[in-house]
Order: sequence, then structure tokens, then C-alpha cells
Amino acid sequence: MRFSKKILLFVFFLSIKSVLPAQNNPDDIVGYYLNVDPFSGALSQVYIYNAGNGAYESIVIWVREEERKKYEGLVFLKEMTFNAAENEWQNASMIYPGKSGKYKANMRIEKDGRLRVRGYWGVSMFGKTLYWTRENVSKNPKIQHP
Repeated sequence: MRFSKKILLFVFFLSIKSVLPAQNNPDDIVGYYLNVDPFSGALSQVYIYNAGNGAYESIVIWVREEERKKYEGLVFLKEMTFNAAENEWQNASMIYPGKSGKYKANMRIEKDGRLRVRGYWGVSMFGKTLYWTRENVSKNPKIQHP
């Protein structure tokens, strides 16, 4: 009887762990990401890095369209911090290359490994959600980053 209770408890705790989302470490977001511009459909690669003091930034590494190459090397996202309680990176200040104004962004790593990026102006409800795909290497070794 005691043995079956131990097995039952073991199975219960194992099932809870599989249902709960994995807790990220702050630096889990660091890396290269391929994304599609939500307005133009342009393909680009960005690099997210730890800028120090608990903040993260992102730089444009590569863009496919020749007319947008001028944005390579642009740090377009700053001041993003990790919120462990929410298991996401929040309060990023972001500029959209070629447009005026600043936006906010929150990011979360999905179960499938994609980065969910919620960009908004003012209130998060009035924004756009994008999904960036992680990549292993830079598409443009000329662009240096931290």
C-alpha cells in the first residue's frame, strides 16, 4: 500500500512539471533571430544581447532587401528587462527603422522555441504580435555586436 502511494505521488509531481511552462533564465533570449517585417514583408536577422545592468538590446544584423541595407548595425531595441514572475522580457523601448516614434515591446519564448514579440504603442492591447525564429549564426559577419 505504501509503495503505491509513493508511485502515485511521483506520477502526480511528474505530470505537474510537464504542464507548467519552463522557467527561463534571463540570458535565454540572447541570440540571432530571423523575422519578417509586419508592414513590408521584408526579411531580416537581428541579434539580442545582454547590455549589462539587467538590460537587453537588439541590433539589426542583416536585411535581404537592398534598399533596407542602411539599417544594418542599427540598435533598434533598448532597456528590455527580464521579469521572472511573468517569465518574459518586458518594457523594451523600440524604434521601427524608417518610421518616427518609439514603441514598447514584450517578449516570451514559446514552447516551440520561437520568440513571441508583442510590439505596441501606448497600450499592449493595441499592438501586433510577431514570431521570430532563432538562428545559430550571423548572416552578416561585417556587423559587430557585443
